[in-house]
Amino acid sequence: MNATKHLHLEQDMTAPEVFDFCGGQVAVFTAAYPGRGSPNEDGVLHVRLDARHGVLAVADGAGGAAAGARASAAALRSVLGRLEGAEAANLREAVLSGFDDANRAVGDLGVGAATTLALVRIKDGTVRSYHVGDSLVLVFGQRGKRKLETIAHSPVGYAVEAGLLDEQEALHHDERHLVSNLVGLPDMRVEISGELRLAPRDTVLVASDGLSDNLHVDELVEMARKGPLKGVAERLAATALDRMRTPRETLPSKPDDLTFLLYRPARAVRG
Repeated sequence: MNATKHLHLEQDMTAPEVFDFCGGQVAVFTAAYPGRGSPNEDGVLHVRLDARHGVLAVADGAGGAAAGARASAAALRSVLGRLEGAEAANLREAVLSGFDDANRAVGDLGVGAATTLALVRIKDGTVRSYHVGDSLVLVFGQRGKRKLETIAHSPVGYAVEAGLLDEQEALHHDERHLVSNLVGLPDMRVEISGELRLAPRDTVLVASDGLSDNLHVDELVEMARKGPLKGVAERLAATALDRMRTPRETLPSKPDDLTFLLYRPARAVRG
C-alpha cells in the first residue's frame, strides 16, 4: 500500500493545512486556545492507506494540561500503531483494536487522565464513525442536510437525543461538559455508526468540542457545506477563535483547544 500518515500533537497551527486524501481533500487545524500558555491537549491524526481507504481521528485530552496532552497523544499513537501495515479489508478490526490499545495505554499512564477519541473510516467512498466521548463527527450535504451526527457521551448529550433539551439549550447547560464515557476508563465503550455512502459534494467533519462549543451545529453546517475547503476551514477556525477571545451575550463562547478535520470527496468513489 502507498500509505501516508500525519500525526499532530501539542501543536499550534496558524492556519489550516490541506492534503490530498482518498479521492478528495482533507483540511486540518489544531491549536491551543488563545492565551493558554500550556500544551494543546488535543491531537489529530489522518492516515491514507491507499487511494480509496483512510482514517481521520481527533482526541481531546482531559485531566489537566500536561496529563490531557499525554492522554490524547497515547490514544492516537495506539490507533496509528494498529493502522500501520493494516489491510483495507481489515480496517474495522484494526480500528477497534486501536481503541482497545488506546484505553490500556491511557490507563497505564497512571496520572488520572482520559481522552475523547472520534474517528472516521473512509473506505471505497463510504464513511463510518467510531467514537468515545463528546468530540463530534458530522456528515452533511451541499444543501445542508445532516446525514450523520454522533451523540455526545454525556448527560446533556443524551438529553438532546431524547428530545428533553434542544441544541441551543444544551450549549448553555451547566452540566454540558460532564462526559460519561472516555478512553482510559475501565468501562469505556465504542459507539459505531452505520456505513454511509458519500455523495460527491458531502462534507465530513471530525472535531473537538472547541469547535462545537463555539458554533451552533446549524452554523457549522451553513459555514462548511460549500465553497473551497481551505476557505471553509479558515472561516471555521477564525470564527471559533474570535468567539473565544471576545464573548458576546447572544453567541456561544468557551475558551478551549480547537481541533478539526474536514474531508470532502472530489467525486463519487465506488468500489
